[in-house]
Amino acid sequence: MTRVRHALLSALLLAAPIASAAPADPIAPEDAWPRIRKERIQKLLPQAMARAKVDAWVVICRENDNDPLAIHVGCENAGGTAAFLFLKQDAGVRGVALSPAGEATALRDVGPLDEVVPLARGTNLYAQVASRLAAAKPKRIAVNSSTSVTVADGLSATQRAALEKALTPALRKKLVSSEDLVSEWLSVKLPEEVDILREAAALTAQMQEEAYRAVVPGKTRDVDVARFLRKRMAELGVGDAWAPDQNPNVQSGPTRGHSHATERVIQPGDFIQTDFGIRVGGMWVTDIQRFAYVLAPGETKPPKEALEKWEKGKKGSRIALATLKPGVRGWDVDKAQRDWMREAGSAPVMWGTGHPVGYWAHDVGPALSGAQQGKPAAGQAARIVRPGQVFAFDGFYAWPDGDAGAQRIISVEEMAVVTETGAEYLTPPQEDLVLIPSPGPSRPVP
Repeated sequence: MTRVRHALLSALLLAAPIASAAPADPIAPEDAWPRIRKERIQKLLPQAMARAKVDAWVVICRENDNDPLAIHVGCENAGGTAAFLFLKQDAGVRGVALSPAGEATALRDVGPLDEVVPLARGTNLYAQVASRLAAAKPKRIAVNSSTSVTVADGLSATQRAALEKALTPALRKKLVSSEDLVSEWLSVKLPEEVDILREAAALTAQMQEEAYRAVVPGKTRDVDVARFLRKRMAELGVGDAWAPDQNPNVQSGPTRGHSHATERVIQPGDFIQTDFGIRVGGMWVTDIQRFAYVLAPGETKPPKEALEKWEKGKKGSRIALATLKPGVRGWDVDKAQRDWMREAGSAPVMWGTGHPVGYWAHDVGPALSGAQQGKPAAGQAARIVRPGQVFAFDGFYAWPDGDAGAQRIISVEEMAVVTETGAEYLTPPQEDLVLIPSPGPSRPVP
């Protein structure tokens, strides 16, 4: 699908109400992923291995408790234990599957690798892995063990013990965590994937705005807004971007952080925050927030102080976008917004400015965080931003709310893709609060 067609579809989604009679056409059909996955292995994995300075990557797959990355390398249907090896060769990568014989034929038909080696029952898989690695003579061998990147920690203790037992002492010394490789590879999205996320982001924002049109102040509860969106998800055939019990997270009162929607009744004077994400094509997810303000009876616009809070939060989002560009660290983006928050008089916020998004709501890659306490860049926040990475990030403004420790937060969350020269929003950002009128007589003008 061309970028022009994607742009037209996104514009239509934003301009017209969503039909409620039938599910929309899928943004990404289920069969898109196998083709895109193969292209990712061919085009993006070699450069990720080069950046991570590894020559080989070993992924062990099994049924019932598979590696989190199984679907990314093609072993999501594993029955008996299999090994997927990725060996750097010149400017490319050769993928080899060492598979139980009973699964090898199907794997050849649908797998994204160059070679499938069937192993007879009783064959020592780990000895075969060791033999292949010895022949490849790699300098560094990545395995899925990590203390900081959860999806790069899929190798179990027993699997690692069996692998190390089969390797020679020289090869054992070459084992390294795959966390750098996985972060470099999965954080960058192909142009076709960015287009899919662009359409999904437009749909996500449209659904939130549709939900706000159904709010009746004094009657509608936060949980009613959440149920409205869940009903629309079912009608449209899209899935959850994160845990269903907390998607969407609707809050009209003091902030509850990552939470489920509650029975709180929405009242005049409330800011309503909806943090919502959908999954399309079984693989790609969004993470967007939209804010509404509930007018008092007779009001046509929010009070000046409410608008000032909104504008300060929105400016934080724009500052983050302007800082987000190739070559900066995630920490740099967070610090730019923290500096603005202090200037704007915001209360401190514990959350980071943003995070990668794509395969998970909190995807792998540079974290736009770490500057909350003035500490230097470290961990995921020290990673370098690259073109093709997609982020969800917030513009913050926070203030105390009555009870000790309670706080309200404007967190203008948008999605953006990093380009060669900067970053661009995936969908038009929210410029103005969604205004919800209240029934009843006008208040006396003081």
